[in-house]
Amino acid sequence: MNEIEITETVRMLSEQAIETILPRFRELEATAEENTMRVLSTFRRHRVSDSLFAGTTGYGYDDKGRDTLDAIYADVFGAEAALVRIGIVNGTHAITCALFGALRAGDRLISVTGKPYDTLCGAIGITGNVRGSLREWGVDYGQVELTREGKPNFAAIRAVAADPRVRAVIAQRSRGYSTRAALSVAELGQIAEAVHAVNPTAAVIVDNCYGEFVETSEPTSVGADLIAGSLIKNPGGGLAPTGGYIAGRRDLVEAAAYRLTSPGIGGEVGATLGQNRLLYQGFFGAPHTVSQALKTAVFCSRLLELMGYETSPRWDEKRSDIIQMVKLGNEELLKRFCAGVQSGAPVDSFATPEPWDMPGYDHKVIMAAGAFVQGASIELSADAPMREPFCAYLQGGLTFESGKIGVMLAADALATE
Repeated sequence: MNEIEITETVRMLSEQAIETILPRFRELEATAEENTMRVLSTFRRHRVSDSLFAGTTGYGYDDKGRDTLDAIYADVFGAEAALVRIGIVNGTHAITCALFGALRAGDRLISVTGKPYDTLCGAIGITGNVRGSLREWGVDYGQVELTREGKPNFAAIRAVAADPRVRAVIAQRSRGYSTRAALSVAELGQIAEAVHAVNPTAAVIVDNCYGEFVETSEPTSVGADLIAGSLIKNPGGGLAPTGGYIAGRRDLVEAAAYRLTSPGIGGEVGATLGQNRLLYQGFFGAPHTVSQALKTAVFCSRLLELMGYETSPRWDEKRSDIIQMVKLGNEELLKRFCAGVQSGAPVDSFATPEPWDMPGYDHKVIMAAGAFVQGASIELSADAPMREPFCAYLQGGLTFESGKIGVMLAADALATE
């Protein structure tokens, strides 16, 4: 038998961590209950029934289940419209559709949270020479750095956004592979307010990956024009097999749909191939699943702090995404941490993650992800670029119990000489 073995030292530190973080758990459970109430109320209002779970094939015309799910996402996220599709392959694809829908040749795009996530850089044309990027299509790009404290620089944002060529502003909610904190929904609302005050026609687009249901509202309910993300992260609840979503202003959602399919066709097509039930059920359970991931992150933060490592956020800090950063300091410890997380996975626990050249990244990336859905980061995973300061980024955990075990195994791997 292949029993899970955890050293007594790590077990004792884990008990100490749990005693400290229980009050924080109650706060996370309250958020999950409020979000669940909102989702359940929306399901009731749209009269969700078994008939909506039937899939379509071919063109997917008149897919009532698909169209109702679009309306549910829009209502829950405080948006005019939404597009939820299994044909969106990842979060980068969803965001790219949003950007191409909002921008035209001669326009200017501004990132107000510094350099965007690695995989978006090629799509925008910041790095590489990727055919079909926004830059190749004649869209200019600029960025505003965050302040030294990792906060939005509102004065600089207003100054840059006032340029009439600026037709879209993008903000990244999560930290990505950086050491700064995630932006709160309130801060994203302040960004939208600052942009719209000087340029009412500019679209404020939020990369919402890893942030859904962490707070009790989303950026579209506080002024953002568009949000986009992946279904194999938070909103899929661990059940969605693939897909992504875009939600916000109706005209911008329609423009993004034209980019996803074809002008004049947009969201009227898209067969669901029998996946509707998983998308509905995953979204319904997402507030609870996100709370499990947050509990895992808080536990990880506290346990690794007790072991002497620097973490962000700290266990008692407010969170706006599910990502937990652990600063490990060198390549060997980073590999050990990821190997420990992998060993606690229900799938491929026997594998050892190794850094490799992932598409869209400038550095080798190591990824521990023994998931039922390939690459699903709402399931327990840990990944990192192989570069200074060698920080691991842990996220997910379908259940806190399994997430806790995975974190303990990672801690054990760090303690092994």
